Amino acid sequence: MPLSSRKHIILIQVNIYQTAMSTAGQVIRCKAAVAWEAGKPLVIEEVDVAPPQQHEVRLKILYTSLCHTDVYFWEAKGQTPLFPRIFGHEAGGIVESVGEGVTDLQPGDHVLPVFTGECQQCRHCKSAESNMCDLLRINTDRGVMISDGQTRFSKDGKPIYHFVGTSTFSEYTVAHSGCVTKIDPQAPLDKVCVLSCGISTGLGATLNVAKPTRGSIVAIFGLGAVGLAAAEGARISGASRIIGIDLNPSRFDSAKNFGVTECVNPKDYDKPVQEVIAEMTDGGVDRSVECTGNVNAMISAFECVHDGWGVAVLVGVPNKDDAFKTNPMNLLNERTLKGTFFGNYKPKTDLPSVVGMYMNKELELEKFITQQVPFTEINKAFDLMLKGESLRCMITMGH
Repeated sequence: MPLSSRKHIILIQVNIYQTAMSTAGQVIRCKAAVAWEAGKPLVIEEVDVAPPQQHEVRLKILYTSLCHTDVYFWEAKGQTPLFPRIFGHEAGGIVESVGEGVTDLQPGDHVLPVFTGECQQCRHCKSAESNMCDLLRINTDRGVMISDGQTRFSKDGKPIYHFVGTSTFSEYTVAHSGCVTKIDPQAPLDKVCVLSCGISTGLGATLNVAKPTRGSIVAIFGLGAVGLAAAEGARISGASRIIGIDLNPSRFDSAKNFGVTECVNPKDYDKPVQEVIAEMTDGGVDRSVECTGNVNAMISAFECVHDGWGVAVLVGVPNKDDAFKTNPMNLLNERTLKGTFFGNYKPKTDLPSVVGMYMNKELELEKFITQQVPFTEINKAFDLMLKGESLRCMITMGH
């Protein structure tokens, strides 16, 4: 981290300590970007943020970025709308105060709030094979806190709903302590905050689930931020060829910055793209990672892996009525199909090591951040993503 930025963060920490002495247990009034209606521009409002209750922490958000999931639920297409709401779930901040029973976090800690959690007590948390916590698994319909079914946000005495337990489009927010990861205070929050969701999802899908060996051939379906993070994982793994598949050829040049060695547009061929890839690779790729959520891309990703050892990993979320159809012989011929959630990372246990990868210069994050806007111009971030012109737009809060 540059010295000037480090000094700036230290000043913020000092201010947090001083503020916490007077604000702990009190309501904080701050600015938040409130979505009052589906698809309508967010409005910067003065809101009240209640103090954290049992097993909760209140955070001062310093940086947040926009993920496509925020846009999807803001548009309220295909799900039950819940408004007014404060969106945002990729962020970096500092703990302002903690509620009763919180022992692993304290004011001043540098943290990443995460849309899913780790209670560290359930069967999933105790299993080395799962990160799908029974208590804190993502719930996009819930707009209140788990402990009491109430919101911590309000305006003029009326509740404003939370989003996936994080609601980072606010200068202060409250989250369950199991959804807050303490990280190296030397790590620049304006870079590592993107690890709260999409980048870790794609990276982990490759490193933790597909697990390509050095020299492998890897296919990546979808070259958005998650797909490029999957490609980054293949690059780190030492893949010899990384084939990017996307319907948008304007993404191909930038994909080369993430290790993609060649690109394929399925629209350029009169045969299924899995057949094209099999011909390019002498029978199929060693690993594939699907990051679009399109069920046809999922089928192609599975059918393009080599028999005997090929592994396909599904990351994208399909429509609820989609059906995955393939010939059972594709499985009997020793192809493996897997799914993953958040790259199989346990938020509190594993994310600090991913931050460490960045600090050790093994993982490059700057190339994912394509724009930066002040909090007051947050709607520009939505416009850029809707136009397909942004991977991650960094939103700088009013600190």
